[in-house]
Amino acid sequence: MDKFMDFLQNKLIPPLAKIGNLRYLLAVRNGLVVTLPAIIAGSIFLIIGNIPIQAWLHFIKPYENMINVAVNASFGIISLLAAMGIGYELSKSYSMDAISGGALAVMAFIILQFNNKFVLDTSGFASSGLFTAIISAIISTEIYRFFVKRNIVIRLPEGVPPAVSNSFISLIPAITVLFVFWLVRVPIGFDVSAFIEHIFSPLLFALNSLPGILIYTLLVSMLWCAGVHGDMTLEGVADPIFIQFLTANALAYTHGDPLPYITASGFSSLFVNVGGTGATLTLVLLMLRSRSKTYKELGKVAFPGACFEINEPVIFGFPIVMNPLLMIPFIVVPLILATLSYIFMSVGIIGKPVTMVPWTMPPIIGPLMATGWDWKAGVWSAIEIIIALLMYYPFFKIAEKQMLATEKSTENMADSVKQSV
Repeated sequence: MDKFMDFLQNKLIPPLAKIGNLRYLLAVRNGLVVTLPAIIAGSIFLIIGNIPIQAWLHFIKPYENMINVAVNASFGIISLLAAMGIGYELSKSYSMDAISGGALAVMAFIILQFNNKFVLDTSGFASSGLFTAIISAIISTEIYRFFVKRNIVIRLPEGVPPAVSNSFISLIPAITVLFVFWLVRVPIGFDVSAFIEHIFSPLLFALNSLPGILIYTLLVSMLWCAGVHGDMTLEGVADPIFIQFLTANALAYTHGDPLPYITASGFSSLFVNVGGTGATLTLVLLMLRSRSKTYKELGKVAFPGACFEINEPVIFGFPIVMNPLLMIPFIVVPLILATLSYIFMSVGIIGKPVTMVPWTMPPIIGPLMATGWDWKAGVWSAIEIIIALLMYYPFFKIAEKQMLATEKSTENMADSVKQSV
């Protein structure tokens, strides 16, 4: 165990943490946040149009196309919003005008969506263009930075409103961005979207496979065990893929087509991390009935947050970080839940994620909503809690025994002090 902890602290964690803090990945992670309101709002319309009650489905049938307008207007512009958000965040990280950076990113992205007949193909605005949006935002912002850093910009006199002044500062970069991306797409005729899709196709396949999602789950858990926010560290790389999976599932769902992806956004947060990463809601439930005063009080403090997937009080308070005993179930339980959930979805026992549900949604309710009201997903979520509870139990009892001994020793010392006084 000492060798494993040494490997974790000195070999695995530093490079992963460094990657997670790269400027570009931070910009992608923060920039994608702007897509969440659209995805969640679109999911509400998707849920409303597919409530599994026959009378409701019959009633809503004449309005189905009207409802799908809202779904397509939200899920259908995910990449466009992502380009704006990433351009904004990356420009802000360079202390440049963020609005201008977002605007340049959108312009660059749209140019790349013209087909070979020079007609704008808006299908790329949906999730299929997400990686193109990321690349467009990064390159356009770097062009913007190149000119600002060298002061090759048009500056207006002092006293001019900042909004007007910033628009002129970004004028030369805007002309350059427009020319560069136009040159690539029109005269040269290079299809950037198709090229990027070809490059990232192995990664897309990997994260929708059982081995791929297990490696991702393992890395997230191990990072947390070292005190690093595993989900946040890796989401800059993984979230664009999981969101792309979800939007593809949502659009397939609205058309009645088979859902193409299992590990869409919501798979990890709702079906693997039951009550937070590591399925620690079950550990909180065990603490609430503990004979240890320390654990019982911690359980009371942690329970409200754990119901909404917030488990930092447990991870740092129990603690799980650098705790060889509790690290075992914290790592193993998510791997088992991910494996079983993947298998059940792949054979059609439970539904795949089709709507964006906030990661703070409680267990049972979250999976039920994410799968379009599949009651079996809610039942499976309840079973997952029982599985995790049984797996945490023996490790918790060992920790509880140790804590009871510590508490008794502390009480004896306190009594000795009182008697001596």
